[in-house]
Amino acid sequence: MNDVPRGRLKVYLGAAPGVGKTYRMLDEARRRASRGADVVVGYAECHGRPLTEAMIDGLEVVARLRCGYRGGEFEEMDVGAVLARRPKLVIVDEFAHTNIPSGGRHPKRWQDVEGLLAAGIDVITAVNIQHLESLKDVVEKITGVPQHETVPDEIVRRAEQIEVVDIPPEGLRRRMAHGNIYAPEKIDAALANYFRPGNLTALRRLALLWVAERVDEELRSYRAEHATGGVWETRERVVVALTGGPEGDTLVRRAARIADLPHSRLRSIGGTPVAGGALLAVHVARSDSLAAGVSHASLARQRRLVEDLGGSYHSVVGDDVATALVDFARAENATQLVLGTSRRGRLERFLTGPGTGETVTALSGDIDVHRVTHERAGRGTLLPSRRRTLSTGRLIAGPVAGLVLPVLLTAALAQVRGTVNLTSEALLFLLAVVGVACIGGVTSAVIASVTASLLLNYWFIPPIGQFTLDDPNALLALGVFAVVAAVVAAVVDRSLRLSRRAARATAEAETMSSLAGSIVRGGQTIPALLERTRETFGMDSAELVDEPPDGADATVVSAGPGNYLVLRGRTPSSSERRVLAAFAAHVGSAVERARLAQAAAEVEPVRAADRMRTALLRAVGHDLRTPLAAGWAAVTSLRSREVEFTPEDRDELLATAEESMARLSRLVDNLLDLSRLEAGVLTLNLRATVLEEVLPTALADTPTAEVHGELEDMPPLLADPPLLERVIANLVGNAARYSPPGTPVLVTASALAGRAEVRIIDRGPGLPAGGRDRLFEPFQRLGDTDNTTGLGLGLALARGLTEAMEGTLTPEDTPGGGLTMVVSLPLADRVQPFRTPQHAGGAT
Repeated sequence: MNDVPRGRLKVYLGAAPGVGKTYRMLDEARRRASRGADVVVGYAECHGRPLTEAMIDGLEVVARLRCGYRGGEFEEMDVGAVLARRPKLVIVDEFAHTNIPSGGRHPKRWQDVEGLLAAGIDVITAVNIQHLESLKDVVEKITGVPQHETVPDEIVRRAEQIEVVDIPPEGLRRRMAHGNIYAPEKIDAALANYFRPGNLTALRRLALLWVAERVDEELRSYRAEHATGGVWETRERVVVALTGGPEGDTLVRRAARIADLPHSRLRSIGGTPVAGGALLAVHVARSDSLAAGVSHASLARQRRLVEDLGGSYHSVVGDDVATALVDFARAENATQLVLGTSRRGRLERFLTGPGTGETVTALSGDIDVHRVTHERAGRGTLLPSRRRTLSTGRLIAGPVAGLVLPVLLTAALAQVRGTVNLTSEALLFLLAVVGVACIGGVTSAVIASVTASLLLNYWFIPPIGQFTLDDPNALLALGVFAVVAAVVAAVVDRSLRLSRRAARATAEAETMSSLAGSIVRGGQTIPALLERTRETFGMDSAELVDEPPDGADATVVSAGPGNYLVLRGRTPSSSERRVLAAFAAHVGSAVERARLAQAAAEVEPVRAADRMRTALLRAVGHDLRTPLAAGWAAVTSLRSREVEFTPEDRDELLATAEESMARLSRLVDNLLDLSRLEAGVLTLNLRATVLEEVLPTALADTPTAEVHGELEDMPPLLADPPLLERVIANLVGNAARYSPPGTPVLVTASALAGRAEVRIIDRGPGLPAGGRDRLFEPFQRLGDTDNTTGLGLGLALARGLTEAMEGTLTPEDTPGGGLTMVVSLPLADRVQPFRTPQHAGGAT
């Protein structure tokens, strides 16, 4: 089987049910079959739509597997039959479907599909955007409907092809209104809830953005594989350069307008970030210019602004700002670059040469560069000049200045000979030497000091016009001048070097701070950390391996025992390697945390079982012994021949024994039912149930309970009558226990949007602070400390039985004080034959 090539997967992705995914799949199957391809239908769900059912005619359909579950019989895809048939292509609908337990080879249908692909069979399938795991919470916030069936995003991303089946919201609503999606009795509820125009628009945007992100990944991979350096203007991608200065806010807003991102909705729907967006802010951390003197508070504020406007923030390391910006823009396939105009004044720009903006413009090529004016333009830089490093230009300019500047100064002083004494002339030459030291360092300063000494001796020390070497005072003056010039130059040079080192350390600290902030804010996963590392250091790829590679074309850094961070691309400098080692340590820590989290997850079920066992032993010590002791005492007394009981006493003892045995039986039943629920073997008989028939029996043991509302107007709900009776009895008994004396427990019922709600209302103390999380734990009674009022199984069992009947049990605060328990179950006339639970929009 290892030699069999893996099958190819194609996914039809829809924004909502009813857009036509199944129809498109079957249409493609018919086209391929007409061309002679070996195609079968493994599973297709037509939902009674005639046009879709007609597409199956003429196609070979694999018989479905019939499975028994909860007293009913259901159909699933027969994976074994498909594997035995071994077609070239199989159609499998509803990719995110959960299989009936024991009905399929795997719990999920996407796992069945993985098995088919591994066997070399091509698969075409369909899924809705709401079933993608990463968007589950987003869709629930948009529609208010929880998603019970999901498929991992990575499984869908691995598909060879993803085709979006798109239809405008109004077109889909018209299709719904014409009865082409749901049965007539469901249309009004669907249009008023899940299929509202706003919901459909948001879901459509989610689908398009998710696919756009996947297309971007494919484009980046293609460009990397083919070493494509030019910009492909497939979409507007705007990069804005941030220095941490006060002009950053202006630049970000201007770049957002250029990218047409006026609001955050493009990357944040329902408060949760989603894929997409064409605004990228980048900060270059380096040993000068954009690194030294950075305001981290300003950067943090600007980062939040970028994310609020729908963009993303990035930090890269580079010793040349202009090159780093252009390289980043090309790597991201950016079409436009936004920079602020220089904060340096005209004189400073004249003396120090072109700045970052001019250099970026020269290097940008086919990337458009925007130079944005701001209030700090031309008012002086708040950060050290980019010319304060010994660049190649300064290494050349320093010695030249050491030769030329003393000559120019000599020519100027010769014009004012006689008005300036020798001391002032020497100090001016000393000032020139210091200036040369600032430009080219100590070597240039030595050249300047020698040149200045010779010129000073020839032109300004008598006899003028010749070198004087026999005057001790002249020799001493020249010697002192040379020493002072060299010392001052050395001090200036050392100061500049220390400043650069401090700035480099600041840059490294800023980079690590940015990384740590990202981890704290977003709970970065290991792949995200690797991507951040690749991006920060401008590498082609970054991966985590168990063993270092043999080749010499990669940079390998240890990331902890048995882990190595491998980067391919340019060779990092020694200073970058220090920061890279810190990044690798973060990655190693993330791996270790993931391992510990997995170990903790494996241990947690054992700990939970141990806690439950301990609580059970504590509770059983009293709650089972009490009725047993009372019944035992009553029976023992009745059997005693030493005491003659009156008929009334005998009846009372028999009643005590009967009540004790009944209580003991209820406790044992609760324990058994709870164990069956946890084991998943509780048998259900779901059928149309009239609430009016269940309530009297459920309330029989609680005479203080009162029913409010006209139950005869309630439609039948789908439930198991005995289990529903147990649920309501447990909830009412619990409410009665906490209600004040003389205050009845109220029971109300209502129907809304295809579901019935039964509310059990008490006027007790309500829930203590933080008690809602532990409310449904077995063997817990909030506020109790001695476990003398029951095992604490009532609420846990009630919730378990309700969820087994595909319902929900939720607590609410009673207005005015107390607790309300809400039991929600589907109405019988709103439920189709059993399928795995999903929301009202689950059809495809």
